[in-house]
Amino acid sequence: MARILLIGGHGKVALLAEPRLVAAGHHVTAVIRNPEHEDDVAATGATPLVADVESFDADQFANLVSGNDVVIWSAGAGGGSPERTYAVDRDAAIRSIDAAEAAGVRRYVMVSYFGAGPDHGVDPGDAFFPYAEAKAAADEHLRSSGLDWTILAPSALTLDDATGRIDVDAADATSVSRADVAHVIAASVDEPRTAGRTISFNSGDVPIEDAVSR
Repeated sequence: MARILLIGGHGKVALLAEPRLVAAGHHVTAVIRNPEHEDDVAATGATPLVADVESFDADQFANLVSGNDVVIWSAGAGGGSPERTYAVDRDAAIRSIDAAEAAGVRRYVMVSYFGAGPDHGVDPGDAFFPYAEAKAAADEHLRSSGLDWTILAPSALTLDDATGRIDVDAADATSVSRADVAHVIAASVDEPRTAGRTISFNSGDVPIEDAVSR
């Protein structure tokens, strides 16, 4: 059993990942911003913790992650202003990575997106540009850390039913269900061979446990 801190605990993917992680025997603390979401999180078997990570400094973050074995970042500003996108998806994510290192939490799983990186190719005039820039910076900071990191990069998210199968070899993004992304998160936590890897994936034909253990 691992003690898991999942940041962004009320997201659509997170709410699907939490019961999988709990069913695997892990203790999951799900960080949420809105206290009105506590019941939704508790219904998954996770323990809700209300905290506004956007405003947390380094010490507050270190206290937040301390005592856990794994940090999962599944938070996001959800669009809106570029300023908040940078504040959450870049700055808060980077502080959480630094906090994990400071607190001795070795394992860190980042939920990113297919095609993230400095060469994302998004036009600066596109509304998606701040998010692309923020994720590129956070992902690179994680890669350069001393943590046992995994970056999960799903393609366009759908509300389709889970298939339990993905494609980690495709060069181009298509789509994948949120339910399968949740499955990939849970499988990655339990698979040490995912450490040090960026796993970009679409829906596919390979069972998820096999795909992430390559």
